[in-house]
Amino acid sequence: MSSYLIKNTSIVNEGKTIHGDVLIKNGRIEKIASNISSSENVQELDGENQFLIPGAIDDQVHFREPGLTHKANIYTEAKAAVAGGVTSFMEMPNTNPPVFTQALLEDKYAIGAETALANYSFFMGTSQDNVEEVLKTNKKKNDVCGVKIFMGSSTGNLLVDNPLILESIFSKSELLIATHCEEETVIKKNKAALEAVKAHLEPSDHPIVRDVDACFESSWKAIQLAQKFDTRLHILHISTAKELQLFSNLRPLKDKRITSEVCVHHLHFTSDDYAQLGNLIKCNPAIKAPENRKALWEGLLDDRLDVIATDHAPHTWEEKQVDYSKAYAGLPLVQHPVMLMLKYVKEGKLSMEKMVEKMSHAVATCFQIKERGFIREGYFADLVLVDMKAAQTVSKENILYKCGWSPFEGITFSSSVTHTFVNGQLVYNAFKVKDIRAGKRLLFNR
Repeated sequence: MSSYLIKNTSIVNEGKTIHGDVLIKNGRIEKIASNISSSENVQELDGENQFLIPGAIDDQVHFREPGLTHKANIYTEAKAAVAGGVTSFMEMPNTNPPVFTQALLEDKYAIGAETALANYSFFMGTSQDNVEEVLKTNKKKNDVCGVKIFMGSSTGNLLVDNPLILESIFSKSELLIATHCEEETVIKKNKAALEAVKAHLEPSDHPIVRDVDACFESSWKAIQLAQKFDTRLHILHISTAKELQLFSNLRPLKDKRITSEVCVHHLHFTSDDYAQLGNLIKCNPAIKAPENRKALWEGLLDDRLDVIATDHAPHTWEEKQVDYSKAYAGLPLVQHPVMLMLKYVKEGKLSMEKMVEKMSHAVATCFQIKERGFIREGYFADLVLVDMKAAQTVSKENILYKCGWSPFEGITFSSSVTHTFVNGQLVYNAFKVKDIRAGKRLLFNR
């Protein structure tokens, strides 16, 4: 394994930016200092005028393998991730078949071990009739990221709305429970009301069908359960101003039992964008009215919202070029979250230090990830160099998703990821991904 010395760079870590050098050896951060002497056995990289940040950790992606690999697979999407500065991911169980057994869960880990260019973990899935299998995950709490519950709304048989089943999992799970919260009864009521007055629904109706109340009611139910049983609950992709009243910033993140996530598309797009992008930004929960985006930014900056993720959920171009009612929900995002957030750093929306906190440190803290998410001596060298002055336009030629499209196509980001290290291996530089299966299974301190 090669050793690397990154010289003269701006190191962003734990609320500070310092100028110095970082030595990478044996897959880990060997030394951080103002000046480290090179040796003949070390490859030296000039980090002048660049920022060195910990790799982003994306706690919510859908890489579609197994069974839905016409849309994506673990290899292609992890490749896109490292090109975008994402060095670790946690993947969701709504594949085909869904991850309802321990055997199916380990099958996914086997695929990750064979093909992933980034570090990986996989959520255990829940249904109305697999509680025993879910609770077996307690024995793996140090090497599985969590349990995923679709509360209120889902496709297929992943919906869990039986109160007894929910109480059983919330009361007995020793792992973090991550929830998708939208209330199906509210969604059905909204849809029926719209269809009574409109013959043809369109993408701009999506946030009316899947509205603020659908999100709030389901999130409130999840929090009530978590409070009742003192469950470690993480609510995914918060999309409304109303839900923010459910979360607190009074405790440090490490002491919170209930945490929350906001996704990049809810921080960037609003319902005004349906006119141009239509089904391309159809996702669940829906992208909503502008006042929600404004509130989400406020909640992120004051720490009511704990982490930034993507909810990367690709579908083929053809699957999006159909009538709204038939179009799949979800959009590909994992290649561009760092560049998108750097855009907001340059605009003064948040600091570089805050971006790193929400995309790396906080995710590691939230999930209790072992030896990752920070630039610390002894930690795994999951590191990213970014050039704030290197513009990059998103185009078909540089999109690495298997689906081949992005909602950001045609947008020029003013900053770029120039180098990505995963476990000390240089997997991306000069705008090219190296075919190095550097990813390792994420481990947790629980």
